[in-house]
Amino acid sequence: MSRTVGSRPIGTLWRTAAFMAVLGMAASNLAGCISSRDLKSHELLGGARPALPADSVQLYLEPPSRRYVEIAVLHSSSRRSWSFTAQSKADVVVRRLKEEAASLGANGVLLQEIADRPGTAVDTDLGANYMGPRGTVDLGIGVSAVTLQRYGSAIAIYLPP
Repeated sequence: MSRTVGSRPIGTLWRTAAFMAVLGMAASNLAGCISSRDLKSHELLGGARPALPADSVQLYLEPPSRRYVEIAVLHSSSRRSWSFTAQSKADVVVRRLKEEAASLGANGVLLQEIADRPGTAVDTDLGANYMGPRGTVDLGIGVSAVTLQRYGSAIAIYLPP
């Protein structure tokens, strides 16, 4: 004899609940899609130069002692990365700042700031109940987390050889 709730077998209810949970998570992921251009941006201060490889860009925490030209103000974040620790998020921000600077022909990045800002709240839940001849059983599980994102700003600079 198959157990049912209303006119539906319990196995069908579990499959429907699981399908709805997966569908909800997929919809929330699609709604949060952003392009890679939204992860880094710039405001030109001077003329851009021919692009360079990102690994040739030097990071500066203080202005260099020799003459340099400011090319752009850069902005970046750790959004849409799989980084969980503060250091790994900072590494993502610096990498993206260097990539953006290299695309503008800068060979240096003068770091201005790296700061934490609240990101998005992520949550999901799943529940089901069974009403039988001897009582009701309710099962549920939920997970919720608030993400912190790191944001950075810097100035793309060019140091002549």
